[in-house]
Amino acid sequence: MNSEADNTVDFRGAITSITLLEMTDTFREMKADQILKILVLDPETISDIFKVLPASSYELMEMEDKTEGYMIRLKKLQDN
Repeated sequence: MNSEADNTVDFRGAITSITLLEMTDTFREMKADQILKILVLDPETISDIFKVLPASSYELMEMEDKTEGYMIRLKKLQDN
């Protein structure tokens, strides 16, 4: 997938709880159809991300295992 992200959150080397809060704030401020790119090092953080974001608020566009960690792209859905 080649679409650029509208926002990026990088969990690599960050304190997860603080970065999760920053990510939810960023996601909340995004408009519908914007893309959030998330970079993480471990699968546990991926699980935490999906716990804090309501499943009805996003579409998983891509999840890729890269040599430097994982890359996730989420598309924000229309607010209800």
